[in-house]
This record gives sequence, C-alpha cells and structure tokens, in this order.
Amino acid sequence: MTVGTLTTLSENHRLVTALLVTAVFTSLARWVRGVSISGALAGGAICFVLYAGAGPGAFVGLVSVFALTWISTRFGYRRKEKLGTAEQLDGRTALQVLANLAVAATCAALSGYTGRAVFLLAISAALSEAAADTVSSELGQARSIKAHLITTWEEVPAGTDGGVSLIGTLAGVAAAMLVSFVCFLTGLIPVRWLGISIAGAIAGMMTDSYLGALLERRNLLNNDTVNFLGTLAAACAAALLK
Repeated sequence: MTVGTLTTLSENHRLVTALLVTAVFTSLARWVRGVSISGALAGGAICFVLYAGAGPGAFVGLVSVFALTWISTRFGYRRKEKLGTAEQLDGRTALQVLANLAVAATCAALSGYTGRAVFLLAISAALSEAAADTVSSELGQARSIKAHLITTWEEVPAGTDGGVSLIGTLAGVAAAMLVSFVCFLTGLIPVRWLGISIAGAIAGMMTDSYLGALLERRNLLNNDTVNFLGTLAAACAAALLK
C-alpha cells in the first residue's frame, strides 16, 4: 500500500469511530436527560466534529464537561426552583449546547484542517470555561443566598446576571482545573500548556460575569450569547498566552 492509501484508511477509520462514539454518547446524554431532543442533535454534531477534528482527547474533555454540567445542574435543584433559576429537567436545548460548545468545535475543525497545535489549546480552554461557568453558576445558586455584582460589588440575590459568590467562583476554578487536567491526561495538550488552559478558562469565566453584569442585565445580550462570548474569550486568551 502507498502512504496515501494508508493515510486515507486511517482518516476513514477515524471518521467511522467518530460516528460510533457520537451515536453512543448522544444516546446516553439524552437518556439521562442531560440534553433535550434538539440538544442531543446539536450535541451529536459537536461531538463528531471534536472527535474527527481533534481526536479522542477532545471527546473525553467533552464528556468531562457534560458530567460536571449534569451533576451541578441537579445539585440543590429544589433551592434553585425557589429562586426561579433552575434548568428544565428535560435537558439543555440546542441553543444552550451550541452557546457553550460551538467555539470548541470550531477550533477542532480548524485543528483538523490546519494541523496547528494552538487550536488544541483553544479547545481545552473553551471546554474548561464551559464547565467553569456552569459549575460556578449552579453551585453558587445552590449554596449561596446572596451574591455580589462583579462590576460594583453591590449585593444582589443569588442567580442575578453578573453576580458572583466565593463558593461559586472557587467551584468554577476547580471545574476549569479538572477539565484542563483531563485534556492533559488524554494527550490533547502537553503539560506546559496546562496552566495556560486553566488561566484562559478563568479569564473567560470572568468575562462571562462582566458581560452578564454590564449587558445581560440590561437585556442587551441574552444568556446564550454571553456564554458563547465567554468560551470565545477563553480560547482567545489561551492562544494569546501560548
């Protein structure tokens, strides 16, 4: 066989594996009500692009984000229902999935197309920020009565756009560290980029809070747009810090 033939076979095998992994993952995600039907379709597309473009490390990173999101969303659910901030138990919608994961998927596609390693770092940072933002918000609402606006430090009810709490922030940082560490363990990023991925994710999480306080509270942006911009900020920050 020629080198070209072997390369084609390898690429075809990767695509078939990506399809199989996507089918299993999205089925399980829907079964545990982590995503709605539309969310499962969007998540399936994200999963396929991540695996096909960046390999199994990106997929495992995605799984870690999903697990942290699923657990934190259900933690203290009754309390969040009383606050009026609880997510629907049918799972996250397509728009919510895309808002949190479209940046990582785009970077995976660019990585597969260009072969540039910086996009792998951007994937790790974007996935880590997605987990950090969700965990910080969900645990903050579940464990804190009050929060403070990140812009003015004014005391506001937990769940207010742009509001931050100590426990929520610490939980978000821990989530960013965990997902970045998973990306390192699976070979998506080398150890020298681990700190950069975490730093980028934290920068994105803070950006999300600032946008929530400055623009979302004024109805100039919705939550999905803020989440998208937070992951984008994380990916860009990590790439610049490289």
